[in-house]
Amino acid sequence: MKVNKSSAAEIQSHLKNLKNWKIVSEKLHREIQFADFNEAFAFMTKVAVIAEQMNHHPEWFNVYNKVRIDLTTHDAGGISEKDFELAQKIDKLLS
Repeated sequence: MKVNKSSAAEIQSHLKNLKNWKIVSEKLHREIQFADFNEAFAFMTKVAVIAEQMNHHPEWFNVYNKVRIDLTTHDAGGISEKDFELAQKIDKLLS
């Protein structure tokens, strides 16, 4: 199923419904700090399971207790509905 790149207006509309996410280098971006490495890694493991189920995988980077996440849909050539769906699921894990 083809996924289309979201328009600038769609992106701005979706951003209003997300906490702590912003656009950086044309990707949906969030940085999260945890108590320690174990907490950060446990979070990443939970996200990995969700991402695999969605067949939509984040670009991410981890150092000790910090996780940086960038979401984009390569097949669409930019941010798509799939990125916002994954971002919402990530936010739900953090709530």
